[in-house]
Amino acid sequence: MHYLVVGSGLFGATFAHEAAKKGNHVTVIEKRNHIAGNIYTKEIDGINVHMYGAHIFHTSMKNIWEYINQFAEFNNYINSPIANYNGEIYNLPFNMNTFNKLWGVKTPEQAQQKIEEQKNELDLPKNPNNLEEQALSLAGTDIYEKLIKGYTEKQWGRSAKDLPSFIIRRLPFRFTYDNNYFNDRYQGIPEGGYTKIIEKMLDSDLIDVQLNTDFFDKKEEYLNSNYDKIIFTGMIDQFFNYELGELEYRSLKFETEEIDVDNYQGNAVVNYTDASTPYTRVIEHKHFEIGKGDKGKTVITHEYPQNWNRDKEPYYPINNQKNKSLYKKYVELAEKKAKNVIFGGRLGQYRYYNMDQTIMAALQLSKKEL
Repeated sequence: MHYLVVGSGLFGATFAHEAAKKGNHVTVIEKRNHIAGNIYTKEIDGINVHMYGAHIFHTSMKNIWEYINQFAEFNNYINSPIANYNGEIYNLPFNMNTFNKLWGVKTPEQAQQKIEEQKNELDLPKNPNNLEEQALSLAGTDIYEKLIKGYTEKQWGRSAKDLPSFIIRRLPFRFTYDNNYFNDRYQGIPEGGYTKIIEKMLDSDLIDVQLNTDFFDKKEEYLNSNYDKIIFTGMIDQFFNYELGELEYRSLKFETEEIDVDNYQGNAVVNYTDASTPYTRVIEHKHFEIGKGDKGKTVITHEYPQNWNRDKEPYYPINNQKNKSLYKKYVELAEKKAKNVIFGGRLGQYRYYNMDQTIMAALQLSKKEL
C-alpha cells in the first residue's frame, strides 16, 4: 500500500510509523516548514521551547506510556501551575493550598464548609445549564470569581453563561495539599523536546516527508493520484471547502521572547485569571526540564486566545450542540464523497484530544487499517 498522510503532527506521525513498520510506503506532507505540528519544540538558549503552547504528556494508559517511551526518555516533571489574580498567587488545581490562601482554612472539613456556605447563598438549579452554574455549584463564589470566570471567558471569547457546563468538569478539584494538576499515573516531559519524538517516528526508508507542502494547493492532483488511501489530519470542513458551513474553533497567538534573566517567574506555567490581563498564561520553558538552558537566559511565551477565522490556526474545537450536529453532517458527506480518505486527529475528527488520546486514536486506526 502507499499512503498519503496530510500533517506531520502526533496523529499523522504515529500512523505513518505504524504503516511503515508493516512495510507500507508513506508520503507525509506538511504545510509548515517543520514537522511535529503543534507539539513542535525548538531549542533556544539551550532550552526546548514549546512553540505552540505548553504540552505536558500525561496518561493513565500504561500501553500508551510504554509506546511513547520508545521514542524518548521522559523526565519526572509534575504539572503544578499557579494562578495570578490581580497580583494574588494561588495554587492550581483547586486544593487545600488554594483554600488556605483564600480563607485561612486548614482542614478539608473547614474548606468544604466554606464552599457549602457560599453555595447555599446561591439559588442554583439542580442540573447546571451552563459553565457559570456548574462552576458555582462545584466551587462557590470566591473560587469562581477569582480563578475561573475571567480565565475561562478569555479562553473561549464568550460569557461563562453562554458556555456548556461540561467544560468545567475537566478541572481537577480536591481536598488535599496536592498541587499536581493531573490525576494520571504517568506524567512527564520528553528530554530533548517533542520534535525528536516525531523525527524518530518518521525515520524510515519507507517514509518520505515533504515540508512547505500544502494539500490544498494540489488537492485534485492528490485525490486523483495513485495513493491507496489518504490520512487527512486537517480540518474536515476545509477539506470540503466549507460547503455545509464552517465549524467553530478557538485560535491562539503566541508571543515568545528571550530575556536576560536566569529565572523570570519561578514556575513553568502561570495562569492570569483576572479579566483585565489580555493573555491567559505565561510559560517559562526552562522549568519543564530542570537544569536546562544557558545561565542568565530564559525564554517566555505569552498566550493570547483569539477568535478563529480562515487566516488563523484552529486550536480548540467548540464542541457545542450546533457544531456537533454540523460535524456529523460532514462525516456523512465524507462517507459519500471521500471514500478513500480517512479523517483523523483533533481537527479531522473535531474533538478535543489530549496527546495520549491522539496516539490511542492513531493506533486504533492503524490496527483497523493495517
